[in-house]
Amino acid sequence: MQAKLLLEDGTLFTGTSFGSDRESVGEVVFNTGITGYQEVLSDPSYCGQIVTMTYPLIGNYGITRDDFESIRPYVHGFVVRRHEEIPSNWRAEYSVDRLLKEYDIPGISGIDTRMLTRKLRHFGTMKGILATGNRSIEELQEMLQATPLLRDQVARTSTQQVFSSPGSRERIVLVDFGAKSGILRELTQRGCDVVVVPHTTTADEIRALRPDGIQLSNGPGDPKDVPHAIEMLKEVLGEIPVFGICLGHQLFALACGADTGRLKFGHRGGNHPVKELSTGRCFITSQNHGYTVVEESVANSELEVTHINNNDKTIEGLRHKQYPAFSVQYHPEAAPGPHDSSYLFDQFIEMIREHKRNTPKIPRQAELVAQLKGEQ
Repeated sequence: MQAKLLLEDGTLFTGTSFGSDRESVGEVVFNTGITGYQEVLSDPSYCGQIVTMTYPLIGNYGITRDDFESIRPYVHGFVVRRHEEIPSNWRAEYSVDRLLKEYDIPGISGIDTRMLTRKLRHFGTMKGILATGNRSIEELQEMLQATPLLRDQVARTSTQQVFSSPGSRERIVLVDFGAKSGILRELTQRGCDVVVVPHTTTADEIRALRPDGIQLSNGPGDPKDVPHAIEMLKEVLGEIPVFGICLGHQLFALACGADTGRLKFGHRGGNHPVKELSTGRCFITSQNHGYTVVEESVANSELEVTHINNNDKTIEGLRHKQYPAFSVQYHPEAAPGPHDSSYLFDQFIEMIREHKRNTPKIPRQAELVAQLKGEQ
């Protein structure tokens, strides 16, 4: 069946349909990863987006449930040069086509993805509609203009219930803005007692869990669409150690008085070079974001820059000058991608332990006694 991808500037791509048979509107973006298409499809940060893979062959190693980064894919469409229908991999359980059909996601293959990527790099990401069937260009243009881009992606991807992954060491509250499974996996591998909470969780609700640290997850969309998380962070900063990743990094910056802005075409792929300013060392990182912290705004905040992107010099890491809190724009859990930056989870745990040594907590029994005396 024929499929069409129509961009808001009128550019039309015609190819072959795979996946679901329907129309879908989203922000058209590109990912430069050579492998890891399954992790890309299941990354909640792609919610509301039509993802183009620049690598020309997709689907050759199939899909396996062990490699999912969330319970389901959230992409609005999938664009590839060549779609391999029959995977060749001993781990494969089924094909990309079946995965997209299962979750009602349309796909298109057989188009010039190099041309599409060059257009997005030159003009920036833009809205598009991916459609199967025989709808006219005029009909697709009307649908595209009438359908706004999502602004509630975090609410769509965040957990609705509190749940835990028990451990015997530090208790970490993981605030889920659309978290990848890799973040939880890295924390549990280090023995942490992790409690995952919804994006709407308040500072008092977090305090009631008595955490040793707060992990801010990645997530989709504009950080300014999540103002309640910014207010929560303002309350807990300095009281509880904080580590932010991707969207969590941007929310941390906003809570500390810095500003965020939109990138022309974003960073999406598994080979982005990041420089650590304290050592001069370069790390190859996995990234997926369309917004960044505005460099000029950091000077008026209590933050200092710790990492920069070696390609475009945008901010990739921040640390608070007074409080135990830091963040990175990239993905240290790296799924897909290199594991160069997994040490940041160890750094987070060491920061928690140092904070506990410097500010020992009042024993719980003493708190209860003081509370009872106050009530009397």
